[in-house]
Amino acid sequence: MRPKALIVDDEAPARAELRYLLEEVGQVQVVGEATNGEEALLLLGSLDYDLVLLDVRMPGGSGLDVAAALRDRPRPPKVIFTTAYPDHAVDAFDLAAVDYLLKPFDADRLQRALERALRTDGGGTAEPAADRGDDSATSPPPGPRPPSGGEADTLVRIPVHRDGRTVLVDGASIVYASAARGYSYLKLADERLLVTMSLNELERRLRGHFFRAHRSYLVNLDHVRELVPDFQGSLVVVMDDRQRSRVEVSRRHARELRRRFGM
Repeated sequence: MRPKALIVDDEAPARAELRYLLEEVGQVQVVGEATNGEEALLLLGSLDYDLVLLDVRMPGGSGLDVAAALRDRPRPPKVIFTTAYPDHAVDAFDLAAVDYLLKPFDADRLQRALERALRTDGGGTAEPAADRGDDSATSPPPGPRPPSGGEADTLVRIPVHRDGRTVLVDGASIVYASAARGYSYLKLADERLLVTMSLNELERRLRGHFFRAHRSYLVNLDHVRELVPDFQGSLVVVMDDRQRSRVEVSRRHARELRRRFGM
């Protein structure tokens, strides 16, 4: 039998659209719908659901409230947030959400979220395959910086949701990027922004002066201030942002990074 899913959204069209997409993907069986947080908790108390797809902003208790209440259960269902608001993604991941989908999303994006949810065991959130330890399978081996004037030196801008708007962040202003369960954080000089791209997607866009230091980090070489070796043969790079952030460089990439800087 397919895993049992509950849809929680206060808007009927949104519930209908999500049910349609779930039926199209076919990995779970929708056996309940709730219009607010209070209804959701009642339904979750009457049946052992495997998965809950939660809107964030609802009457009768937000999706964050529902997810927080579920954490105390001995076998809580997996949680995927489905919302139009990017502002609460950090809170959602703190509550061990498997994924955070921004509306409108399509069947392919939903399917990836479901696969992530269904391959986790009871131990918490799953790490997306693109950002797991074996980054050799998903990113090219480190190589020399592309020559100046090529495609890699063209201006790249990354769209970021902020306060209900989409702003374009100049790639040159990104100090480093870090993985966040299928999304990424962009660290700028004095702020950190959530972007709805995986680290591998960012790596494909931010080529040239960016270096995959670790499975979870992509650093802008123009913002590296200091290289600090450790006794295990790897490195830590100190960046030039306001916090002087320290980013780990894996042993696999440490030698190439030293070569990049002529060491």
